[in-house]
Amino acid sequence: MADVTPQIAGGVLIGLAAALLILVNGRVAGISGIFGMVLDGGVGERFWRTAFLAGLVLPALWLITSGATVTMEGGWPLYAVAGALVGAGTRLGSGCTSGHGVCGIANLSPRSLVATLTFMLMGMLTVWLVRHGGLA
Repeated sequence: MADVTPQIAGGVLIGLAAALLILVNGRVAGISGIFGMVLDGGVGERFWRTAFLAGLVLPALWLITSGATVTMEGGWPLYAVAGALVGAGTRLGSGCTSGHGVCGIANLSPRSLVATLTFMLMGMLTVWLVRHGGLA
């Protein structure tokens, strides 16, 4: 049997979490929407939203604090700016990769297919510009 990489395991866990959320709560696992409702002070359903977000963040914090070597090129300021841009993009695009890419495509949503293709193309363009366009 082939080794399971952390990326494959993470993808399976994301899929399971999305499936469980829709089966148990009837909600789509759109992380930006879940996070936005917590920030906007959405009344009701705050507990499950906060618990879902904690389930995303706590394993990463555990990894960092367990002594595992985490290497990041670019530093925290770059990641803060990148995170802010991603957050702005998810608001502009009415959703994120989890909502559109994982759940929307699974529901055969044309809008989600276009959004996911746009995410992927812009990600590829960004990598190319950083590596070959002198933006690094």
